Order: sequence, then C-alpha cells, then structure tokens
Amino acid sequence: MKHRYLPMTEQDGKEMLTTIGVNAVDDLFNDIPESVRFKGEYKIKPAKSETSLVKEMAGLAAKNADLKQYSSFLGAGVYDHYAPIIVDHVISRSEFYTAYTPYQPEISQGELQAIFEFQTMICELTGMDVANSSMYDGGTALAEAAMLSSGQTRRKKILVSAAVHPESRDVLKTYAKGQYVEVVEIPHKDGVTDIAALNEMISTDIAGVIVQYPNFFGRIEPLKEIEAAVHAHKAMFIVSSNPLALGALTPPGKLGADIVVGDAQPFGIPAAFGGPHCGYFAVTNKLVRKVPGRLVGQTVDEDGKRGFVLTLQAREQHIRRDKATSNICSNQALNALAASVAMTALGKKGTKQMAIQNIQKAHYAKQALKEKGIEIVFDGPSFNEFVIKLNKPHREVNEKLLQKNIIGGYDLGRSYPELADHMLIAVTELRTKEEIDALATELGDGHE
Repeated sequence: MKHRYLPMTEQDGKEMLTTIGVNAVDDLFNDIPESVRFKGEYKIKPAKSETSLVKEMAGLAAKNADLKQYSSFLGAGVYDHYAPIIVDHVISRSEFYTAYTPYQPEISQGELQAIFEFQTMICELTGMDVANSSMYDGGTALAEAAMLSSGQTRRKKILVSAAVHPESRDVLKTYAKGQYVEVVEIPHKDGVTDIAALNEMISTDIAGVIVQYPNFFGRIEPLKEIEAAVHAHKAMFIVSSNPLALGALTPPGKLGADIVVGDAQPFGIPAAFGGPHCGYFAVTNKLVRKVPGRLVGQTVDEDGKRGFVLTLQAREQHIRRDKATSNICSNQALNALAASVAMTALGKKGTKQMAIQNIQKAHYAKQALKEKGIEIVFDGPSFNEFVIKLNKPHREVNEKLLQKNIIGGYDLGRSYPELADHMLIAVTELRTKEEIDALATELGDGHE
C-alpha cells in the first residue's frame, strides 16, 4: 500500500480493467484523437512520499500567523474567542459530522434535537419568538431578512446603515438586484447611524431598516430611538447582532425588532480563515411562516413521547415556487451544533461573564492606548471593538506588529475611504493584560 486512504491495490486495478474488457487505462481514451492528446509533462512538482509531503505541508502551514502563537486584535466580524473543549469532542462524533438533512425523523432524533436546542437558545439571546435552524452565515441571513421585509410589506426599498458590516451590505445588494429591490445607505455620524438622516430618508415606501448592534465600529446603536422612527412608517426593523454581545446588552427583541440576524461564530466556531460559519435568523410570531430555511418543531408520538420533526419549510423544494420565501436549502447544522454545545457549556451566567470580559478588556485597551498618545475615534459606548487613528500607513503598522507576534486590527480604509489610516481593534476575553499592554507599547512607539 502506497497511500493511507486509497485501498485499491495493483491487483484490484488489473481485475477492474479485465472486467470492463480493456488491457490498460490508456485504452479508455481511444476515442480521443491522438492529435489533440497532451503528450508533454505537466509543470508540477514530482510526486513525493507521504512522509516527505507531510513534512513539506507542515512547513508551509508553520508560516501562517495562527491564533495559537500570535495574539490577535483582528475582528471585523470574525473573532478569536474561547471555545469549550467539549465542542470539538461532540461535533467530531461520526453521527453528527456525517449527518445530512434530517428528513427522516425516525432515525434523526439526535440531530433534530440539537437543532431545536440551537433555535431555543437563539430565541433566548435575541428576545425573539422563533428562530430557524441556522443559515449559511451572518451576511446571507441579513440579506434574507431584507428580502422578507420587502415581501411582507410589498415595498421595494431598503434602508441600511453605513455602520453595518461592509461585506454584509455587499451581499444585501447582490440579493436585492435580483429581486429589483433598491438599497439606500444611511450615513453614519460619530460611528453610529445618523438618526437625523434616517428621519429624513424614511417614508411609507420603505420596506425595512437595517442596523447592526454592536455595529461595525463596535459602537452600541440607540435601537429604541431607531425603532420608533421605523415603525412610525410601518416599515420593518431588522437588527444584525453579535450573539455574544447579547449576553450583556438588552436583546433587540425587547427593543422592538421585527427580525434579528447575525453569525453564531463567537460561540465555539473557529475563525478558520473566514468560514464556514453559521448564520442565525429570529423573528416575531407573526412572521413565522415567512422564515427562510427550515424550522425544527417539538411534538409527541402516538405514545405521548417527546419527539422532534422538521416543520414550516417555506422554501421552493417543499411548496409552490411562487409561494417560496427563499431558495436557501441548507442550514449549517454542524456549526449550529458547535454553537449549541458552546452555549450549553457556558450557560447563562458564563455567557454573561464572557460578554462582560469583552467589554472590560476593550475598555482597558482603550485606556492603555490613550496613555500612549493614540487617538480613540468614535469614542463612546462599545462592546469589544473600537477605532483608533494611525499616523502611519496601516500596512506598515501591521507588518511591524506581526514581527512581534501580534496580529493587528482591520484597515478601515478598505471599506471607508474617509477612514484611511484608521484601524478597527478587537479585544476579546482571550486577550491578556500583558498582550494588551504589548499592543499599546508597540503602537505607542510607532506613534512617536
């Protein structure tokens, strides 16, 4: 055997060729004219033995700035958070990581219950009535929420705050183009949605208004004030929210949100170079039949024993296409399970403590940077992210930080030209006082 996971031997190959009546593999290509066959050698490295290849790949992997050896202050939607060790243990069980859509409840009770628990915990965090079984990621969940609001109100215009994640806004615009929905951005002011601009822009032709909580700059949006303006014009109020932050902040559902979406990545899901992650989607009861994707419901069998089933699947595979609310066909079941296990392991108190640590450590980082002469931009109530102003190009600053085993913040100039040489810093519960002090020292020295 030359390969660990290729069980076919040379004898197996000969028997297969004999069975189909050819002498060699090349005979399978006899129908292709000789004149168009490739005769040369591919410009690729020669094959290596397994041990040599593993060593080469390990060397390449070691060049990555991973989160085990580097302290990361990079957030912008994907964060370095504590994941209870039990998460990997549970999601590595074969009955979970090889599971597909649980269409047959008789043999899928474990998978269905896991999804049901995810839905329940998302509802508790967001303060909403119903949550679906997860979506691809936070960006697609936000776009689906906008399309739901358009269909529900029969209006074709969406207002989205410029303080919403730029990638999510791009996904929204892509969805909206196909549905002939107009997307208009509300400017931000001092790092939060400009309420005065919102009041001028909103009208009776607006289907929904989207804000982020905490927003892309880390600031806490005044949801109650925004909600009043939105509902005064009978539009739908959509909030994209970091679920971990809701361990400490007032849930959007208690502040009048119609739809709450976001990404469950902060709970037990690794950064993984940006995905795959797990979107969540929660609504009020009146919208339950318009929710994209699928929901898992709890019921009883003929013996009165508790059981779980798929229910209310408002997608084109299950109902008439013209009645479908979405063509989303799958949920991120394995990542939703990871989030469920993490939330269960942390519990209500642990989730709250973890959220508060994010707030406290980010506040400490702000003070440490201020003492080094670094300007905090958009200063005010925030969760675990905030904006600083640099006096050197962002790339130069981050390259120097990387030399000190520090992954720096996000270059806001990439998404906001007016914020060139501004950095978005993320401080999670995993960052130690020593790591924060080291960041402050390095940025302070470079600021002089």
